[in-house]
Amino acid sequence: MQSYHILRSTASVPDWSAAPKLSDFAFSWEDRPAPQTEFRALWDDTHLHFRFDCQDGDLVLPDGPTDKDRVLGSDRVEIFFAPNLSLKPYYCLEMSPRGDVLAYEANFYREINWNWSCAGLQIDALIDNNRYTVTGSIPLDTLRATNVLKHGSREIFAGLYRAEFHRKPDGTIHSGWMPWVNPQTERPDFHVPSSFGALEFMS
Repeated sequence: MQSYHILRSTASVPDWSAAPKLSDFAFSWEDRPAPQTEFRALWDDTHLHFRFDCQDGDLVLPDGPTDKDRVLGSDRVEIFFAPNLSLKPYYCLEMSPRGDVLAYEANFYREINWNWSCAGLQIDALIDNNRYTVTGSIPLDTLRATNVLKHGSREIFAGLYRAEFHRKPDGTIHSGWMPWVNPQTERPDFHVPSSFGALEFMS
């Protein structure tokens, strides 16, 4: 199983230069180069902090009355968490470059509870020319309450993803899907155990 080491932060504000960089995102179902995508994470006594940096020269950011409407048709980054690889349940955060968040609980396969919210989640997003950054933090107590972070454990199961949309010459939108871990499915699908890796909390 692929893994990423989350270093402990001793600063009051995360020092992202100290966080290992994960850039293994690719178009698993297309034969074309992937735009630069980087993930970093740090942890402290109370929170898991994370950051995505994405290159994107054609942002697709639809309007809509709800976060769900705006996020599902948008360029975005995603984190899924699970207590175990049965994915019964698992928890999903989909975050747009504007800072819209779609949070939901699910059970394998794609039985979704849209009423779930991620207690204490904080998100900040920034668009800068042909790049965007999404940073956030999740209380460790929230991860413990969902049993994602078990007592005495320093490892959680997680999927890291990017949805990369762009406009085709005819004006329609092409949807591209970039997981950290290639799930080896015939069609694009993040909602399967094989798309998850391990995030390890290091001292």
